[in-house]
Amino acid sequence: MAGIDGKMTILAMDTATMVSSVAVATKDRVLAELTAETRFTHSETLVVNIEEVMRLADVKREELSAVAVSLGPGSFTGLRIGLAAAKAIAYALSIPLVGVPTLEVLAAAFPSPGAVVAPLIDAQKGNAYFALYRSAEQGLVCEKEVAVASPQEIIATVAEIKSPVMIAGDFARKLATKEIGLPKNATLAPITHIMPRAALVAARAIVRLENGEGNSPMELEPIYVRRSEAEVLWEKRHKEAQP
Repeated sequence: MAGIDGKMTILAMDTATMVSSVAVATKDRVLAELTAETRFTHSETLVVNIEEVMRLADVKREELSAVAVSLGPGSFTGLRIGLAAAKAIAYALSIPLVGVPTLEVLAAAFPSPGAVVAPLIDAQKGNAYFALYRSAEQGLVCEKEVAVASPQEIIATVAEIKSPVMIAGDFARKLATKEIGLPKNATLAPITHIMPRAALVAARAIVRLENGEGNSPMELEPIYVRRSEAEVLWEKRHKEAQP
């Protein structure tokens, strides 16, 4: 694969939450990264941010080796926008596309051996998308697959873990304000690490590419876990309209 100094050069993006993050990176360096949480939508900012990050990294599109995208779970609209952009770029440049689960991206920010991370993303209605990861010698290991959970369920699960647990993600701050309180073994991630970052999407994607993994632009789909509110309402109205 072509890239700067013969290294793999990857464009990565994360639009799973209110945060828009885009990065250009190699295995050894983050060449440029732009991460922002603003009132603007992903449809307004993503293409502009991609162009700016490519300019800052001084990388031409033909120098890209692959495209990586955060797959969710998260915002249904944000995920679709990010995946559509990643697919279009990968297809146009005939380069590999790699999808990375968003909760894995959050956990990758804490690589200390033995560390347990509980990444949480707001699933609306007071619940969160929740998983557990442990950093091990062989890499990041998923110990609990993603599911939708209530604050009480999250707290109970974390409290049973014998080692310290780092809680990250946009729902972490909401969890800290709940009257039930955090267990003694739990710590909130600092503000600099609490949200997804495209540089970490790139890092996880490079691991997959080195293992010979990749995704077809025609087949890659977001990780939704549950149906969107629009789908639920449509089904409800459709049933009510039936005689």
